[in-house]
Amino acid sequence: MRIVLLGPPGAGKGTQAVRIAEKYAVPHISTGDIFRANVKEGTPLGLKAKEYMTKGLLVPDELVCDLVEDRVSKEDCANGYLLDGFPRTVFQAEHFDAFLKAKGEEIDYVLDIEVAEEQLLPRMIGRRVCRNCGKPYHVDFFPPKVEGVCDVCGGEVYQRDDDREETVKNRFRVYQEQTAPLIEYYTGSGKLAPIDGAKGQDEVFGEICALLG
Repeated sequence: MRIVLLGPPGAGKGTQAVRIAEKYAVPHISTGDIFRANVKEGTPLGLKAKEYMTKGLLVPDELVCDLVEDRVSKEDCANGYLLDGFPRTVFQAEHFDAFLKAKGEEIDYVLDIEVAEEQLLPRMIGRRVCRNCGKPYHVDFFPPKVEGVCDVCGGEVYQRDDDREETVKNRFRVYQEQTAPLIEYYTGSGKLAPIDGAKGQDEVFGEICALLG
């Protein structure tokens, strides 16, 4: 079973990815993990990627595709995999589909976890974390007992730059710019399966399982 997982920042992709990979016994593959592993191991592809990453540049589409295609060719992917964070562009999707077609394979499902921006924004900008031990909090759903102080270690509870409203809105904008054409691409191929991500985690997972079987 070959699955692509799409969804805006904060939609709960990470949580669902772990549960899907565990239930269906397939590896959860994220581009970030692939980059880090190849750079750490000093592979030829990893060294190429590192040249861009150390300069703060985006890794080119072709190299991203090469890294992912190398990863899914490993033995543990023989029975399928879950791709999280790839493809990000139509070019990557087309390139990967051509790679699979040459092997007589194809993507089985593209799960698009849909949540409206107005629902995600308060969820994301309300996030807080302990600067010392890393324990997560949320101003609305799970605040520390004493504002600004970690329940566990007494460290400072703060808002990361990634969770500031301006940053979050920019991430939404970039996602929409990149993903709208991708959703159209997969809709055209009949692979796209919209998932209502506004529901609770268990309900979302139930909907995914009903689809995957």
